[in-house]
Amino acid sequence: QVQLVESGGGLVQPGGSLRLSCAASGSIFSGYFMEWYRQAPGKQRELVAGIGIGGSTNYAYSVKGRFTISRDNAKNTVYLQMNSLNRAGTAVYYCSARRGSDKYWGQGTQVTVSS
Repeated sequence: QVQLVESGGGLVQPGGSLRLSCAASGSIFSGYFMEWYRQAPGKQRELVAGIGIGGSTNYAYSVKGRFTISRDNAKNTVYLQMNSLNRAGTAVYYCSARRGSDKYWGQGTQVTVSS
């Protein structure tokens, strides 16, 4: 089993940047496919970015070129660097770990983009 704890959320102005972190514990982190999701008020949770065991990445079209997902297996941590944030980025951001049919979620961290 994997426990996930997100951090790094907060209030940021439009055009600003934030880096989210997700610390994992409880299992072999390097064996999991890691993803970031977000859920805006009144909307469904959506996939933002994912990173594979070998480091391959994928992004939602809406964040491509602005967000970067990375992982540090030595620190059991996955990151989401978010640049050029806009108001559509206001959401609770969740970290997820997936291996086979097993999927684990963190508690989420709030990101608010507002002037």
